[in-house]
Amino acid sequence: MTIPADHPKIKPAKIGVILANLGTPDATDYWSMRKYLSQFLSDKRVVDYSAWLWQPLLQGIILTRRPFSSGKAYRSIWNNELNESPLLTTTRLQANAVKKEVEKIYGNDVIVDFAMRYGNPSTESVIKKLERPGSGKNCFFPALPTIRRPNNSNSQ
Repeated sequence: MTIPADHPKIKPAKIGVILANLGTPDATDYWSMRKYLSQFLSDKRVVDYSAWLWQPLLQGIILTRRPFSSGKAYRSIWNNELNESPLLTTTRLQANAVKKEVEKIYGNDVIVDFAMRYGNPSTESVIKKLERPGSGKNCFFPALPTIRRPNNSNSQ
């Protein structure tokens, strides 16, 4: 099919690439931890109990106590310099590295971002953000965990 010479130019839609990770709380305080744990532990793929049985237990007992201990554990690994969890820091760094390489090849035609299944930035908010600059299609990639092994010459 030939396009007439006087036809207006139509810019092709951009492609969105989203690195998706499991999730992280916004902070280590009680309410941030409670919100994150509630979202995470309410997912049927995480805890496969009937909601009528699980939700009263979760909301009444578990989420009354667990945010304190989880917050303490997160504080021990928290990235205080950026005021965020190490998972958020690592995921952002991975997304920025991918973005840098993709821009070398595709320029501004591909938009790279990251999202969390639980917590922020949420998958829904990132998809909406990508819709603004006109991404026509979004491609999700699960982010792989970074495994750090001790630097020990005796280990194999």
